[in-house]
Amino acid sequence: MGGPERTAPSAAQVMERNAVTLLGPEDGPVMVFAHGYGTNQSTWRAIAEHFAADHRVVLFDYVGSGASDLAAYDEQRYDSYDGYAADLVEVLDAVDARDAVLVAHSASGMIGALAAIARPELFAQIIMVSPSPRYLDDEGYAGGFTREDVLGLIDAIDANQPSWAASLAPAVTARDDRPEVTDRVRELFATTPQRVAKHFARVVFFSDVRNRLHELTVPSVILQSAGDIICPPHIGAYLHERIPRSRLVQLESAGHFVHLTEPELVVSHIQAAL
Repeated sequence: MGGPERTAPSAAQVMERNAVTLLGPEDGPVMVFAHGYGTNQSTWRAIAEHFAADHRVVLFDYVGSGASDLAAYDEQRYDSYDGYAADLVEVLDAVDARDAVLVAHSASGMIGALAAIARPELFAQIIMVSPSPRYLDDEGYAGGFTREDVLGLIDAIDANQPSWAASLAPAVTARDDRPEVTDRVRELFATTPQRVAKHFARVVFFSDVRNRLHELTVPSVILQSAGDIICPPHIGAYLHERIPRSRLVQLESAGHFVHLTEPELVVSHIQAAL
């Protein structure tokens, strides 16, 4: 999965490193919830609890996020999605998961895809919420951002992270009627360690997984939100055309954080996919 050779961590070390939370019966089918950029496992908690009655639910934080071990944040390891995909595999191995359902928001959609390409036996299905294989515009491809846009975003984090968070949160949530969600996203963006916020932003927004999509053999559902400035509506169709065993669901909801603004809607589509 890339990166330098290293000693594989123990299950206990992985659980601590990624602040793994387990809910539900130990013998239930496994569901894993993976958060996106600038947030943590708390964004999935309410939805995850809905499935904990009859599933072994796994929540975790990527290194650098939430309650993870910040000392484990290594710019070399996490200089691409590969490092995060390797961590996801290690989390699944640590909880002895097989045939798991992965519910993945934003960047985690492609991180999960890479993990499933490497270890398909770990996954029964991937449910991607607002995923994108590339955020930058390219010849014949509209990702939604220019290189200058992304460099400006990273400069804004460097100059004044709280101000950056305050301006970005309402744009990405896109729901003036849900100010409490906007405030929550703003707080998560503002309190991400600045070193991580800048580096992870560079990794996410300069990522390009387009040439790997055909390798994903695990059945996948793409939940595409309307009016999403991070993942424009045509991206869902792009992914559906290129991921072999995929299904596209167009959500009647605005914004990038539909799991926070419309949790019941997301729950219903997860249930329909199971």
